Amino acid sequence: MDRLSRVIKPFPKRPIKVVQFGEGNFLRAFVDPFIQTLNEKGLFDGNVAVIQPMPQGRVRDLEQQDGLYTLILEGIDQGKVVSERKIVDVLSEFIDPYTQYKAYLDLAASPIITTVVSNTTEAGIAFMNEIVHFNQCPTSFPGKLLAFLRMRFEVFAGAKEAGLDILACELIDDNGQTLKKVLIDMARYNNMSETFIHWMTTANRFYNTLVDRIVPGYPKQDANQLEAEFGYLDHSMVKGEIFHLWVIEGEKGLNTRLPFDQAGLNVYFVDVLKPYKERKVKILNGSHTALVPIAYLCGIDTVKEAVTDPQIGQFIQNLIWQEVIPTIDLPQADMDKFAKAVLERYLNPFVRHELMSIALNAMSKYKSRILPSILNQLDHGKFPKLQLFSLAATIVFYRGKRNNETIKLQDDPQFLELYQQLWSKGDVKEVVQTILSLPHWETTRLSQPDVLSYVYQHVEAILNMGMRDALQHVLEA
Repeated sequence: MDRLSRVIKPFPKRPIKVVQFGEGNFLRAFVDPFIQTLNEKGLFDGNVAVIQPMPQGRVRDLEQQDGLYTLILEGIDQGKVVSERKIVDVLSEFIDPYTQYKAYLDLAASPIITTVVSNTTEAGIAFMNEIVHFNQCPTSFPGKLLAFLRMRFEVFAGAKEAGLDILACELIDDNGQTLKKVLIDMARYNNMSETFIHWMTTANRFYNTLVDRIVPGYPKQDANQLEAEFGYLDHSMVKGEIFHLWVIEGEKGLNTRLPFDQAGLNVYFVDVLKPYKERKVKILNGSHTALVPIAYLCGIDTVKEAVTDPQIGQFIQNLIWQEVIPTIDLPQADMDKFAKAVLERYLNPFVRHELMSIALNAMSKYKSRILPSILNQLDHGKFPKLQLFSLAATIVFYRGKRNNETIKLQDDPQFLELYQQLWSKGDVKEVVQTILSLPHWETTRLSQPDVLSYVYQHVEAILNMGMRDALQHVLEA
């Protein structure tokens, strides 16, 4: 079999309009097919130049296939099992700036470049004390971008029209504005002029983004079978879930330059990102964290098994609609749509999502994902019994036992040592009082009498009745 190339799949020649920092699985399963959708619908007519952010990377591998790769999307969409395959053809320039620094800087001189996207890991957007100039490639991603923007500023003599839309996809809060601040700090560290800094921060538009798609990546175990189905070799195929969400916060007008929403993609251009992030963290991540100790102590090992279990499935749906959605300031219709999509994602037959992988660092996850909803409910005179039951289940989970099996707990050693010490004494009330009074929570609301009594009551119920009966009691209450 021949390797995938333009000989097998001819594709139209398009101008480079997007500069992409990162050649990994996520961008190739998320941003790049979105660009392709715009092209297919006649809304963009542009290709992508891929910049390798690290000395070791995959731009040469991508180039060997003429930038072509197969995207495999699988999951459940509106109740139907979906498995799609398509060849993505928007990558057409491949630059390793460590060995092709001049070619990289030359790209900055292109008048038709409009957009920069990046996904260089959470650690990628950070200040470094490094010298940025045109003779040697900087080490950091912000250093490379700073050199690119400085070159563009000089080539176009500071013209406002030469500014770019810069979309950071790194998984940190305020990613776009954080990148902007790092660039300013590095520019000043390098004694760059205030005239340049003013152009960089006013002519260019930095967007905060929220991205959401599970991307398992290269399907190593199924690669040979898939290549037999395709009829060609593909060393860069990538697998992702069918669900996708991109929320973009920033200056108005981007939706006319990148009209993803007009192309039918689940992309939102918003004035404020916070409620959308809150929705994702509370509904998707929060329900994950809430169900883990309950389902695992019921003898279940995966997310799909948990949500298809009638009892646990009812618990999760009740928790989301009764106790979480009311705490988020977004239209009810948007919430319902997102929550239903979350449940479909849990049912994805193509992904085996282990509960124990979600259980990692559960104490911190409970604080960030669930506690804000609990505090909101308490502040509004409501008692979030389901979320507090999940807290009771978490405390029992950290006892480290499932029937005769030892649970391999993974968390900060201080939490593991504390739980071990407390549970070894056998005093359930002391366990609950100590855990709910920890400074870790940064609130005293969990140790108030009604909450403390409720959690203690249900820790006892789980220990004495078993998780199934204790859960049913809560559902019927």
